[in-house]
Amino acid sequence: MKTPAKNLVLSALFIAIGITLPFLTGQLKIIGKMLLPMHLPVMLCGLICGWQYGLICGIITPLLRSVLFGMPILFPSAAAMSVELAVYGSVIGLLYRRINNGKVVSLYISLVTAMIIGRVIWGIVMHFFMFVKGNTFTLSAFITGAFTDAFPGIILQLILIPAIMTALHKSNL
Repeated sequence: MKTPAKNLVLSALFIAIGITLPFLTGQLKIIGKMLLPMHLPVMLCGLICGWQYGLICGIITPLLRSVLFGMPILFPSAAAMSVELAVYGSVIGLLYRRINNGKVVSLYISLVTAMIIGRVIWGIVMHFFMFVKGNTFTLSAFITGAFTDAFPGIILQLILIPAIMTALHKSNL
């Protein structure tokens, strides 16, 4: 049984991982945009600690990384990412708690649903932020940013997150 204190510590760990993981890909900006390193710990936080912790982890991680290291740029990138990652962390945690039947299919349903909703929300938020800046955010820009450029990261998430969760379940963690 996880206590609130344990979930808080785990959430802090996931935030720290989310802040440091992009350093592995940070030397080449395009690689970071493709592999989406901040997404993985936020989704794992939602799955392991619950939707509330995933939500907070998702909000904090990109904003804190932006303030500490200047990347991603605070507005519009980190601000939009914080909404997107908050959706990932909360949706995946909420769905997984509701439909988890001990089979990997419930994990995939939660993961794919969170990924789709998060990307749509990111597109809406980016459209709004770009409008505020006096720029446009086209459907083409949305598809490129949310799917085309992110395709390797999407595949990585679909492989790594179930593998990590399966390993945690098998080890009774």
